[in-house]
Amino acid sequence: MTLRNRVTDLGMLAMNGAHRILLAVSGGRLGWTIGSMATVELHTIGRSSGQRRSTMLTAPIHEGDLYVLVASKGGDDRHPSWYLNLVAQPEVELTIRRVTRPFRARTASSAEKAALWPRIIAAYPGYGAYQGRTDRHIPVVICEPR
Repeated sequence: MTLRNRVTDLGMLAMNGAHRILLAVSGGRLGWTIGSMATVELHTIGRSSGQRRSTMLTAPIHEGDLYVLVASKGGDDRHPSWYLNLVAQPEVELTIRRVTRPFRARTASSAEKAALWPRIIAAYPGYGAYQGRTDRHIPVVICEPR
């Protein structure tokens, strides 16, 4: 693993840790939104370990029970581990404001992504910058209740 990859991975871990601390210290009163975006805790099953894995993410689109996630990893050239996990096992859980529910996650089709991307960028322009940093196709993930 390159130094750049290690720094990126450590940065992502630190941001997740800080977010969890904010939720814990505030008793869950703060940290469930960032700007106009809902935040969720995504629970996947590790594709290699079989262990439950959790990560804090933003959902730039949230309509009713549908949540849209972006596998950007800050514009890194690698997919985030959480994305690889849900591709291998699409039965996931989302914790939203302290309530955990079962969802099925899937990668948006090219047409779906094209329709969703302008709304994603409107919610957080940084996603557009992330796509500009990498040649990797940044997946958009649609989570629907199961």
